[in-house]
Amino acid sequence: MRSNNQSLLGAFAGDFFLLGVSDSPWLELPLFVILLVSYVLAVLGNIAIILVSWLDPLLSSPMYIFLSHLSFLDLCYTTTTVPQILFNLGSSRKTISYGGCTVQYAIFHWLGCTECVVLAAMALDRYVAICKPLHYAVIMHRPLCLQLVATAWLSGFGNSLVQVVLTVQLPFCGQRVLNNFFCEVPAMIKLSCANTAINDATLAVLVAFFVLVPLVLILISYGFIAQAVMRIKSSKGQSKALGTCSSHLVVVSLFYLPAIYMYLQPPSSYSQNQGKFISLFYSIITPTLNPFIYTLRNKDVKGALIRLWRRSWRLRFEK
Repeated sequence: MRSNNQSLLGAFAGDFFLLGVSDSPWLELPLFVILLVSYVLAVLGNIAIILVSWLDPLLSSPMYIFLSHLSFLDLCYTTTTVPQILFNLGSSRKTISYGGCTVQYAIFHWLGCTECVVLAAMALDRYVAICKPLHYAVIMHRPLCLQLVATAWLSGFGNSLVQVVLTVQLPFCGQRVLNNFFCEVPAMIKLSCANTAINDATLAVLVAFFVLVPLVLILISYGFIAQAVMRIKSSKGQSKALGTCSSHLVVVSLFYLPAIYMYLQPPSSYSQNQGKFISLFYSIITPTLNPFIYTLRNKDVKGALIRLWRRSWRLRFEK
């Protein structure tokens, strides 16, 4: 704790001290290695998905428009938090400026809410593909997909804007120690010394809208998909239909389960010791796993990656 005190004394008055695992210093090195490897894998995996989705002509269906945006979201998601966490784990001065903290939780919540809507759009795409295959090209045309993606980004930005406006008004009465790895709204509300009833209520309403509504739409879509799959007589047809949905279902589970735990409870009462590790999970582990989930369970993506790899090697040898 001596290094923590030195770090606090050396911080500027407006800085926040990110506690992380400072109370368990032996965890810092293994956590640093795990996060560094995960971050590199997340960056490489998501960039690969974005490249094949845009460069391979065989991946031109609406599903891959959504998938490329999901990978871009995950790429930004990790980059918003992980470099700061790695720097703090490798340094005795584990601080972040007030402005940096505000920017971090603003972008973090923008991307998180955007991802909720994108996952719902992907469920809609799977519903149309399986339940209305003959009308798929007519219903899920490119302009509609781009409109859905734009709606996701704009609605996520609107949510973040509301949260930032309310959070920057909170006084902290000299309290600057955040029991977290990075800045996010529930931790800031927990730290405040003022009455946070308005912040709690606003966060609850927005979370209900951006987390529960998309989740309900996803569950309804998969309810209709399950009915359609049960009507398919051949086992091969059933497995093919389920195969197109399994990756998305796994990604939805990895994203929504920790998000529901984190945000569907009053920020003033949630356990920060548990919350900071759950935040770490969905900010780095989930974005790292997503590209591998889609690659391992999607033959089209695997084929596109192999073609891209062969093309890059062929161009290298030609030079």
